[in-house]
Amino acid sequence: MPKFSVDPELIRQLADILNQTGLGEIEYAEGERRIRVARPAVTQVASAAAPMAPAAAPAAAAAEPGAPPANAVTAPMVGTVYVAPEPGSTPFVRVGDQVKEGQTLLIIEAMKVMNQIRSPRGGTVTQIFVRDGAPVEYGEPLLVVA
Repeated sequence: MPKFSVDPELIRQLADILNQTGLGEIEYAEGERRIRVARPAVTQVASAAAPMAPAAAPAAAAAEPGAPPANAVTAPMVGTVYVAPEPGSTPFVRVGDQVKEGQTLLIIEAMKVMNQIRSPRGGTVTQIFVRDGAPVEYGEPLLVVA
């Protein structure tokens, strides 16, 4: 097995990405070489004056713990979510909007690349779980299109 050498500059770059995006951890792989950089878990408390996300509907509470709500569109990657094409502009969608299959719902920025998240089906946006500029994890529910 070849010797594994640590590249301090790569670790600094990964740490900078964590700081810039607010993510909890990042992993880089190249062949058999894997480097994971993580920060300690921090508990976030939402105040009544500034809620982090809309409350889930009672029907969603009946789902299995940890399972995304029915018809949820989940994050296909880790990154920063943006609800509008540019700061201060109208959001792509709002609760109550009718959407078509393939319509852009959000953007997730990952590694300086803007990735459009498109609707997997037509329907109505019934819930939005994320706020603009928030970090998201892979598989995290973003919104519901029912």
